[in-house]
Amino acid sequence: MNAAEKQSDFSHRLTTNGFRFTPQRQQVYDVLLQKRDHPTADEVFIRAKKRMPEISHATVYNCLDALVKSGLVRQVTLDRGATRFCPNMHEHCHFYCDECDMIFDVDLPNKAPNAVSLPHGFRARRFDIAIHGVCADCAKKPRRAGAATF
Repeated sequence: MNAAEKQSDFSHRLTTNGFRFTPQRQQVYDVLLQKRDHPTADEVFIRAKKRMPEISHATVYNCLDALVKSGLVRQVTLDRGATRFCPNMHEHCHFYCDECDMIFDVDLPNKAPNAVSLPHGFRARRFDIAIHGVCADCAKKPRRAGAATF
């Protein structure tokens, strides 16, 4: 998909969900696409402000809400931490590194939706699966004294 088609799809997704295209929404979405590190709303605000100094904190929150409601971005909530945002709309789970606090996308096996046994009449719409552990970079570092192992 070229840039014009992506722009058209972005605008279409917003308008079919009751939102209009704005440069601020585009900027917030671009921030999420540029560095797919699952930023918090505050981190999105800081990044968006670099290219759009007049954008406010409230506008960023409103933009994120519109992007989530339009199905362009998903919210990721892990434990009691701040909500983070992910532009990857394919079914996947998240790996949270307990050492560096980074979040990584992990593809689900094709059989995953059928591997979960739901009660009769229930239908899953999407999965929110979080795996906690240590990423490859942190696993290479010397372990701290007293760190838990499983």
